[in-house]
Amino acid sequence: MSPEVGNKAAVLGAGAWGTTFARLLVQAGTPTVIWARRPEIAAEINTGTNNRYLPGITLPEAVTATTDIREAVVGAGLVVVVVPSQTARSVLAPLRGALDDDAIVVSLMKGVEVGTGLRMSQVIAEVLDLPARRIAVVSGPNLADEIAADQPTATVVAAQDEAVAARVAAACATVTFRPYTNTDVLGVELCGAVKNVIALAVGITSGRGFGDNSKATVITRGLVEITRLGLALGANPETFAGLAGMGDLVATCSSPLSRNQTFGRRLGEGMSVEEAAAASRGVAEGAKSARAVLDLAAAHGVDMPITAGVVAVVEGTATVEEFNDALLSRPRKAEGVNAAPLA
Repeated sequence: MSPEVGNKAAVLGAGAWGTTFARLLVQAGTPTVIWARRPEIAAEINTGTNNRYLPGITLPEAVTATTDIREAVVGAGLVVVVVPSQTARSVLAPLRGALDDDAIVVSLMKGVEVGTGLRMSQVIAEVLDLPARRIAVVSGPNLADEIAADQPTATVVAAQDEAVAARVAAACATVTFRPYTNTDVLGVELCGAVKNVIALAVGITSGRGFGDNSKATVITRGLVEITRLGLALGANPETFAGLAGMGDLVATCSSPLSRNQTFGRRLGEGMSVEEAAAASRGVAEGAKSARAVLDLAAAHGVDMPITAGVVAVVEGTATVEEFNDALLSRPRKAEGVNAAPLA
């Protein structure tokens, strides 16, 4: 057992990534309890599997589950939150005042809250009345199915306090999972949220039958949008070229394991938003957060045409054909992040 993280860890959320991260924590030495909303999922996890979200993977005995969220966090040195971003506020509300005094809360969520424009660490701080220094975020090219299969990967653990980031990194580091630390919480969270929106756009392009040139164009210009917003908000420029930025963007936009890319592809193939959602195994966060990201950009005078196009498709004000046409008809400009259109 790792002495650095308390007697146990709690993971709030029993989906693929939550279950995978609980497995990592146990592999690294910390017994972990998963909070599951549905009793049948909790019961199955307690038998050693979660085939609904992580088929074919056997869980260690030290991974257990409960449907009592307050019970889950009792005695937990780490409380990991991995629920859909737009439900985080309601899920966390019953835990205000229930956490141990020295517990660190770790966000694995990738989104921006609709209506408030808050990043997930900000939602956690507000709802649980915690200082920002007790909150960390984990983000990077972390497709759950591959990590659960023990394929080598890396991630970023960001926290205002480097010691907190190091504590969380130590708690999840294994022989196949390598966490790097960072203090740019804002930049890391923005990368995680906006890359989901860009992955939807890449999926739409793929679903319409376009090839690698088109996808590479959207990925590259998508990184420009992420960087532009991040710089406007004060993020570290280096973050966007790292694992949380380019790394996560490439993985999410390229892999059929990505829910966001798959959701977008289904839209490009002609499904409605409702049909694409019904066909998905989990939540496509890009579809939920796109409007919040666009509103945040507008509030800071940042131009994000790909994000605006995704919002139009998701909200039904544009077709997928109009989405592509609108991007290609934009004024020509120089390539830089802050470049103005050519005269």
